[in-house]
Amino acid sequence: MEGQDQNQEGDIRIYVACLEAYNNGILHGCWIDADQDPYDIWGAAKDMLNASPISGAEEWAIHDYEGFEGYSLSEYEGFDEISKIAAFIAEQGALGGELLSYYSNLDDAQKAIEDHYAGEYESLSDFAREVTEQSGQNIPDNLAYYIDYEAMARDMAISDVMTIETSHDQVHVFWAH
Repeated sequence: MEGQDQNQEGDIRIYVACLEAYNNGILHGCWIDADQDPYDIWGAAKDMLNASPISGAEEWAIHDYEGFEGYSLSEYEGFDEISKIAAFIAEQGALGGELLSYYSNLDDAQKAIEDHYAGEYESLSDFAREVTEQSGQNIPDNLAYYIDYEAMARDMAISDVMTIETSHDQVHVFWAH
């Protein structure tokens, strides 16, 4: 797997190790791009096992990974699931990794994005302001000054919304129901 040892920023990849070699004190494995078809991941792992210094090696484990945006992979995660998780993170970026970490389940993370995502805001109070303004209620200018969007945001955070902050100093808001 020449050329795959150097990670390019944003690459989502796994380090698959030969367990027979590892159990005999030999480090043998390779980095594999995780954002690809699971059969291609298996093909790369099989090539690594065939090149093992231990003849007939068949067992593998994931000993490292990069680019999963904070989500923790299991040592024995299946290649089908890894491929799906990597595709989700490739599409959603850091938010995808945070959702996977929060839900610990790809289906729930996908459902959150598809069904409950309200958008990205500078703060939860900005979201509260937008929801209020889009409610269709005409708030007179002389009363608008008295609306406490910070308090509304605190109330929303208690039971109405879930927020995830990313490295861009933005808040991603999800409706709780």
